[in-house]
Amino acid sequence: MTDPRPASDDPRYRAEAGKHGLRRPDFRTISGIPLEPWYGDAGPGGKNGLPGQSPFARGLRATGYRGRLWTMRQYAGFTSAEETNARFRYLLSLGQTGLSCAFDLPTQIGYDSDHEMSAGEVGKVGVPINSLRDMETLLDGIPLGEVTLSMTINATAAVLLAMVVATARKRGVPLPSVGGTTQNDVLKEFAARNTHRFPEGPSLRLVTDVIEWSSANLPQWNPISISGYHMREAGCTAVQEIAFTLSNGLEYGRQAIERGLAPDTFLPRFSFFFASQMDLFEEVAKFRAARRLWARLARERLGAKKDASAMLRFHTQTAGVALTSQQPDNNAIRVAIQALAAVLGGTQSLHTNSRDEALALPSEDSVRLALRTQQILAEETGAASVVDPLGGCPFIEELTDRLEADAVALMAKVDALGGAASAIRKGFMQREIQAAAYDEQRRIDSGDKVVVGVNRYVEKNEPPPRLFKVDESRTALIAGQVQAMRRTRDAAAVTASLDALARSADPAAPRENLFPVILQAVEAYATVGEICATLERVWGPWVPTEE
Repeated sequence: MTDPRPASDDPRYRAEAGKHGLRRPDFRTISGIPLEPWYGDAGPGGKNGLPGQSPFARGLRATGYRGRLWTMRQYAGFTSAEETNARFRYLLSLGQTGLSCAFDLPTQIGYDSDHEMSAGEVGKVGVPINSLRDMETLLDGIPLGEVTLSMTINATAAVLLAMVVATARKRGVPLPSVGGTTQNDVLKEFAARNTHRFPEGPSLRLVTDVIEWSSANLPQWNPISISGYHMREAGCTAVQEIAFTLSNGLEYGRQAIERGLAPDTFLPRFSFFFASQMDLFEEVAKFRAARRLWARLARERLGAKKDASAMLRFHTQTAGVALTSQQPDNNAIRVAIQALAAVLGGTQSLHTNSRDEALALPSEDSVRLALRTQQILAEETGAASVVDPLGGCPFIEELTDRLEADAVALMAKVDALGGAASAIRKGFMQREIQAAAYDEQRRIDSGDKVVVGVNRYVEKNEPPPRLFKVDESRTALIAGQVQAMRRTRDAAAVTASLDALARSADPAAPRENLFPVILQAVEAYATVGEICATLERVWGPWVPTEE
């Protein structure tokens, strides 16, 4: 039976509103109808809870976006640390509330800009970061301790986080105030994205080292963002996105527990990362189902005791794979719908893709429009006025239940293979994703799935859009800057720090956390490439297994 009391009288809502405040004194429709913070009861059998109540299907906070909007975090990075710093400042001037950094492929894999493997890729899809000097430039004028920084970095996450820590130390910023996220999710790299560098075992060791060190030293930092996004971009379904992401989360949790960490010391800083695709209602239900399922898994499978340890906190990015190079202005509409799904689903953080990203890195005009899309959703639509506004809708509840049940069944297959790492090693996740991607493309090619401007409502002789282009002359200078930096640093200190790293990483040596050793090398201005080459000499390169 529905509770007859208005939701605004709920003690949790009143306590949260009193502690953290509300953005406005009251919330009303455009016509002036006053709105309760949420509607409906806790659902059949109480399986959903109320907003802010385990299992958090209806949201993590009783006040939802009434108290605080999601973090608006546009992804950016290109050409050089200087240009990317300028784009960061531009976005902050437009009202963006968090930074999200894209790194170029050499940085992601661990090669310096002057390495032969980096040729043609420097600064193309992200910012090149070679040493602490570049990180200092990238973050120049950015108030660490006030603005959070998300970094899409995996194989080299420990190195890039060490550079952030070293920058904060040099500025005298207290580490407990430094907030942000390292993606640091190597399992999905092996499953879907392929910017790994080291073998699976050492890669998982580095991930766990970051989790362990951050839990003790960076209480506001998310040491991992367990990412379904890239698997969804590779073609998986919503069910697969839930199942594989949460299976990976369980694997990382087990690794940390085997290291000796108590679940309630690290799980509150686990974060997740999902895509928001075009099926509005399925996406809303997906977010609700994932929250509810993780709350149960964290308690039953990982031993979480605290509510904070069972909360699935997630960032959302609109679906890059749904963008089309044909009629690119249509992408602005797609992004608005995908962003709405994320907001209705209760995301904590959101990136909205730009309309021209199927063709190039976004221009300033298009990235401004993408950010304004979030701001209009937040301020003009009423979508942020009510928590879980679609909760209780029979369609949404049925879809939530179905997605959760199907995800549980798929996770059982992963468990039967020995868990996420084993399932990836055996190629199970990869085959499932590839099959789903093939089926989706077949439906588009046959016309069973309509994509406007691609297989229906096609226009001929479209005018070419104005595109942003990376300045090739600037990227050509970066290799020389790296070489000049090497000539001016203390070479003996660099050699000593890399030797220490090799000794600590040796599998025959007593196991120790490598993050402090990497931090020492970073502070000596050892480069990303030098640190990764040192580790590769000890661990060997990643070699695909044959099943």
